[in-house]
Amino acid sequence: MKQVDITIQNETGLHARPAKTLVNLVKQFKSDVVIWHGEKKANAKSLISVLTLGASKGSQLSIEVKGEDEETATAEIEAAILSGLGEGESASESQHKAPASPSPKVEETPVESKPVKANMLKGVGAAPGIAIGPVYQFQHQEIPINEMSDGLLLGWEGLQDALARAREQLSKLNHQMTERGLKAEAAIFDAHLGLLEDPELTETVHERIQKGQDALKAWKETIEDSAVVVAALNDPILSARADDLRDVGRRVLKIMVGAEDKADALPDKPVVVVARELSPSDTVSFNKDFVLGFCIVNGGPTSHTAILARALGLPAIVSVDESVLKLETDSYIVINGSDGMVTFNPSPEELQAAEQERNTWLEKRRLALEQANAPAITADGHEVEVVGNAGSLADAEKALKMGAAGIGLLRTEFLFLERTTAPTEAEQYDVYRPIAETMGKLPVIVRTLDVGGDKPLPYIEMQHEENPFLGIRGIRLCLSRPELFREQLRAILRAAQYGNLQIMFPMVGDIEEYRRARLMLDELEIELKVPCIVAGIMIEVPSAALMADVLAKEVDFFSIGTNDLTQYTLAMDRGNSLLSARQDGLHPAVLRLIAKTIEGAHKHGKWAGICGELGSDPYAVPILIGLGIDELSVTVPSVPLVKAQVRDLKYSELQPLAQQALECSTAREVRELVKKTLSM
Repeated sequence: MKQVDITIQNETGLHARPAKTLVNLVKQFKSDVVIWHGEKKANAKSLISVLTLGASKGSQLSIEVKGEDEETATAEIEAAILSGLGEGESASESQHKAPASPSPKVEETPVESKPVKANMLKGVGAAPGIAIGPVYQFQHQEIPINEMSDGLLLGWEGLQDALARAREQLSKLNHQMTERGLKAEAAIFDAHLGLLEDPELTETVHERIQKGQDALKAWKETIEDSAVVVAALNDPILSARADDLRDVGRRVLKIMVGAEDKADALPDKPVVVVARELSPSDTVSFNKDFVLGFCIVNGGPTSHTAILARALGLPAIVSVDESVLKLETDSYIVINGSDGMVTFNPSPEELQAAEQERNTWLEKRRLALEQANAPAITADGHEVEVVGNAGSLADAEKALKMGAAGIGLLRTEFLFLERTTAPTEAEQYDVYRPIAETMGKLPVIVRTLDVGGDKPLPYIEMQHEENPFLGIRGIRLCLSRPELFREQLRAILRAAQYGNLQIMFPMVGDIEEYRRARLMLDELEIELKVPCIVAGIMIEVPSAALMADVLAKEVDFFSIGTNDLTQYTLAMDRGNSLLSARQDGLHPAVLRLIAKTIEGAHKHGKWAGICGELGSDPYAVPILIGLGIDELSVTVPSVPLVKAQVRDLKYSELQPLAQQALECSTAREVRELVKKTLSM
C-alpha cells in the first residue's frame, strides 16, 4: 500500500468542482483509494463521499492507495491535487444546474413587461407559451415505509432488484430523450444513473442493513443524509445534485414498496401545475394531455424542470413568489412563459384577454411550423438570416427540419469536458465532418474551444483565479495552450473540405488576440494546403464592442454573444438566480454596444449577428433588426417562430423604433416601447 500526505491549497477547498475532477481521475485506476481528513474517511471513487469530507484550504489529507497500479495512481493523484485540480464547473452542469432551494427573494422593483396588479405576480419565463386553467397544487405523496420483519439477506436482495429496475427505467428515459434529439434532456437521466452507481451509497446502505436496519429505511436515510450534507455545502451545482439524489432515492423507494406505477397523485384533467419544486422524474411523469403549463417557486430558467418543459413544448415560469402555493386547487390561473407573468383569479375581462392572447400565440406557432422553410424577409423586403445554435449532429439535423439557414453557433467544448485527456485531432474531425456534410453548402460557424476559468479542463494545469469570469478563458486559454489550439484548428480545417465550415473565436477582447489566432490559422492552412477559411469573433466583451470599427478592418464577421455581453456590461453574474430577473439584454447600455458593433461591422462591409438568447426574444427581435443586425442564431426550436416574426415586421418601421430604444433609461422602458409601438 502507498500513502501520501497532502495539504489542500485550493482557496475554496475540496468542493464540488475539484472533487469531481479528483473522482474522475481516481476511477481510471484499479487500485482502491481512500482519503482521510482527520477522523473522516472517504472512498475516492465516490463524489458524494469526497464531498462530505468538508476539506477546506489548508486541510491535511492522508491518501491511501492499494492495488496493482498503486505506484502510478499515487503519483498522478498527488500531482493532480498539488496542481489544484482545476476550479469552476463543467459546461454541461452549467446548462442544467438548479439554484439552491429555497432561494431568498430580492426586494426590488421587478423588471417586467407590464404593470403588476394585485392579482399578478412576476416570475422568470422558462418556457414560452401561455397557459390558462385550473390550479393543481402538486405535492409528493409520502411513500409508506414500514419496518420489515424478513431476514437481512432478503432486504439487501430487494434493494439490489430495485436498483436494477431503477437503472432500466433511467436508461429507457435516457434513450427516449436521445431518440427525440433531446441530448441535453437525456443527460439529466444519465446523471441519475451515475448517482445510482456511486459506491458510497450502496456501501453505506449495506453497512446499515448489516447493523439490523431494514433495506427501505437504510436506503431512505442514506439518501437523505447524503443530500443534506451535499446541499449544505452552499454550492448551486451541489444543490442541484442534492435534488437529483432525492429524486433517484424516491424512484428506488417506490419500486421497493411496489408504488412505482401508482405514482404521486396526478391530474386527470387539463390543469396548470403549481409546485414548490419539481424533479425531472416528476416533470416527465405527467400526462402531457393533462398539463397546460408549470408554475414553480424554486429553480431558475436553466433548471431541469425548465429544460424538460421546453422539450415538452409546455409553458413554464420559475422563481415565482411562494404565495402561489396558497392558491386554491381548481381556482383559475394564467401563466405567460414568455414574459414570466402570473395572473391568479383572473376577472372575466382578464380571462378573455388571456384566451385571445393564447389563441393568437398558438396560431402563430402553427403557421410558423407550417411555413418553416419560407425565408425570413420583412414585409417590405429586408432579409435576415435565421440560423440555429447547435452542439451535436442531432441538433444540426433538427435545424434543417426547422428551416434554419445554417448553424450560427456550433459549440465544441462538449468534446473537451468530462474527460481526463484532450480529444485527439482525429476524434474532433470525426465529429465536425458529419455535421459539415449534413449541412451541405449552408454555413456552419464553429466556435473554437470556449472553456477555462469557470469551465476548467482537468488535464490543463491552471492557477487559482479569484474571478474566473475575468480570467484565462476562451481565446486567452487557447492562445496559452497553442498545441491544444492547433489540434482543434487542424480538425476544423480538414472537416471544412466536406462542407461550409467557418471559424469563430470566443471572448476576444482586442485586435492582438485575433491577430495571434488568425496567424496560427493561416500557418495551418498553408501546412494542410487547404483554402483560406472565413474567421470571425464573438463580441462578448465591452472592449470588443467599443473597438468594433477597428476589429472589422481585419475580422471577417461578428457574432454577438448577448448572454456574456449583458453580464459584463451590467456587472451581474448571469449564474446568480437572485439577479435573474434583472439580467435583461434589452437594457439600453447593452443595446448601445450592440448598435456600435453593427455600425463598426457595416462600415467595413462585414456582417454582424446575434448568437445569444436575446436573438429569440420576441421583444428584442424588432429592435435588433431595426439596428441593422444581419443574422439571428437561436435555439433550434425557436427558428420557425423567429422567422415568422420577421415576416410580420416592416424594416422601415423598425429603424426609428430601434433609435428610440437607445434613448430609453431601462430595459423595462424598452419592452414597453416595443409593446406599445407594435401592439404586442
